[in-house]
Amino acid sequence: MSSKQSLIAGYSLMPPGSDFASAANARAGQVKTARIEIHSLETMTVTDKQFLTGAKAGTPVRIGGELRLPAGTSRVPAVILVHGSGGVGANVGRWAEEFNEIGVAAFLLDCFTGRGIAQTITDQTQLTSLAMIVDAYRALELISKHARIDASRIAVMGFSKGGFAALYASLNRFRRMHGPVVLEFAAYIPFYPSCYTTYLEDDQVSDRPIRVFHGTADDYVSIEPCRIYVERLCRAGKDVQLTEYAGAHHAFDNPLYTAALSLPDAVTTNLCPRKEFPGGEIVNLETGQPFTWSDNCVKRGATVGYDPVATAEATKAVKAFLISTFKI
Repeated sequence: MSSKQSLIAGYSLMPPGSDFASAANARAGQVKTARIEIHSLETMTVTDKQFLTGAKAGTPVRIGGELRLPAGTSRVPAVILVHGSGGVGANVGRWAEEFNEIGVAAFLLDCFTGRGIAQTITDQTQLTSLAMIVDAYRALELISKHARIDASRIAVMGFSKGGFAALYASLNRFRRMHGPVVLEFAAYIPFYPSCYTTYLEDDQVSDRPIRVFHGTADDYVSIEPCRIYVERLCRAGKDVQLTEYAGAHHAFDNPLYTAALSLPDAVTTNLCPRKEFPGGEIVNLETGQPFTWSDNCVKRGATVGYDPVATAEATKAVKAFLISTFKI
């Protein structure tokens, strides 16, 4: 294991080097994107309270996504990719290419464009992160019906705001209220998600594997609450693991940020511990009052930065995990 990486709770993602190398070498240069399809889907824009109470009174909206299929005619596994606050970016496209190379389809879900949103970096009130969980569930329903997709082998992977969606889509309570009746994600892969809010029954998650990836130098979305949450899930006997990358910033897998970039207007809630109370109320634990985006704990300013070593290690880990989980 690299010195840049440590594992917090759970077992190692890394298979024997020779096994991974042989699988990668066998596919390298052979399996590429063979077809790109643009799909639209009906979903619902909901508030936090509507989501947490299971209300069906949200605003209907049509959003889209791009399905990238690997070569061949047989059914293949797939990963639904959920973007962060900047929208579908360079890292999302790169991951789709990596998955196509191992014979896995990728669905690049766009939660913003259909809603008329360009980005939520500077204004998170435009779309709650919980609403993006609904989008991920609807995307699961959509691609599960595709002739090339194996409905039993669909994972969800997300980044930052989308990482939150990928992580908390695993909650049994949320799946009962908003998820497909007979479908479930085969795995959950959140990258640098927010873990600041404690939800009711949030230790009751899917029995499917959850793999979290985070940088220790992330000043946009702190890793510490995720350490605590993962430890709780491990104590509950869940198949969950947090992989840390020492010195890695937020969006460490995005090659767009080769030089670390300061985002002075980015909204952060690192100082806002929150908890859900009955009735769908999210309370700021510092004030004891319902949380609002105008609370004093809400700050601005964060750093994003590409880390080629962390990206290479995470790519190897995720692909090995999918090869094992999907039995490729």
